[in-house]
Amino acid sequence: MNTADSERLGSALDQIGCQPVAAPEDADVIVLNSCVVRQGAEEKVVGRLTSLKPLKQAHRERTVVLMGCMVGPRHEELKRRFPFVDLFLRPQQYEPLLQAVAQREGACLDDIGPPVASHPKVAAFTPIIHGCDKFCAFCIIPYRRGRERSRPIPEMVDEVRHMVARGVKEVTLLGQNVDSYGHDLPGSPDLADLLTALDPIPGLVRIRFLTSHPSDMSDRIIDAVADLPKVCEFINLPAQAGDDDVLMSMRRGYTRADYLRLVDKIRRRIPGVGLTTDIIVGFCGETADQFRRTLDLMEEVRFDKVHVAAYSVRPGTIAARGMADDVPAEEKRRRLQAVEELQERIATEINARLVGETLEVMAEEFDTARELWQGRTRSNKLAHFKAHGVRPGDLVLVRVAEASPWYLKGEAVAAG
Repeated sequence: MNTADSERLGSALDQIGCQPVAAPEDADVIVLNSCVVRQGAEEKVVGRLTSLKPLKQAHRERTVVLMGCMVGPRHEELKRRFPFVDLFLRPQQYEPLLQAVAQREGACLDDIGPPVASHPKVAAFTPIIHGCDKFCAFCIIPYRRGRERSRPIPEMVDEVRHMVARGVKEVTLLGQNVDSYGHDLPGSPDLADLLTALDPIPGLVRIRFLTSHPSDMSDRIIDAVADLPKVCEFINLPAQAGDDDVLMSMRRGYTRADYLRLVDKIRRRIPGVGLTTDIIVGFCGETADQFRRTLDLMEEVRFDKVHVAAYSVRPGTIAARGMADDVPAEEKRRRLQAVEELQERIATEINARLVGETLEVMAEEFDTARELWQGRTRSNKLAHFKAHGVRPGDLVLVRVAEASPWYLKGEAVAAG
């Protein structure tokens, strides 16, 4: 999401007449786009921001901007801590900076088109809904990015058309809870309606979306993935934990049984779907037996990939205000390692079955050092392959010769 936000702002600045530079020392405007999903990320932002102070002091006319999730609705404390920062912008709040730069450059904001990168990669991202209404106990995002705000379907169609005109072949639709898209728009369209509107765009080859919430993954969305030819058979469905009491403490809004029923429905409707998940280990009060149920869930579902993190206190969240972070750090590390080791075994077994298969891969970039193309299958598996006469964005049929837990390797048999 932050990458997409940065690209959108960069596109608007390009259209005003700005040009990117390689080093902050050479810039007239420096924008630091912050991520605070974990405390460690925010500490990195603070360190980087502090390092910019001498640059501002050396050239007072230089504009320093802090953007993104670190900037909440009230940022008086940030102004006090970082008085050398000229502008504090909440996520997607580009207007104050664009106005300031346009005034300096003598440009007109009315002439700015859709904020699409001038030279995007063939696989690009675009946000379709900002904010989140879920208020999970461990998450700071609703407090920083605000409540859910969907972008209208005509606006999204226009933006994706512009992306395709600049070379994009695959678009990933983004949201903290992408399945909640549209409920705040007139007529209450949903993600399935948006996917249906984007699918016919000429030149667009693939569509993906991130990230789903189990409580909002509707039958209409599942049907859209199954039926629309450009929508890839891939779903990221964060489970977070495998125990009902932990899920309740996290305020996730579903049970283990609910999750398993949904997985079964998805797999019956979308054969061969790639299914990934997110897991938090060591959440407040999680016992060894409760953690064991998370491992059991992984064994039962057999995800293609698992993103795992050890719980850390995030000031301002529900958990930080009223729950004890009582799982020792060493135990968190042990549980995290257990998840990684189990998933490595599961992914090894899943991917080994693909050896000898021929899969469609979109060529994304060429690794000159290894002389291999890199891309992803429709189910989102990373693939490295040998091929000749291929260009970025081509769909290539690749026969898989080797498999690891993390990627496939093979050779092209045809390209389209």
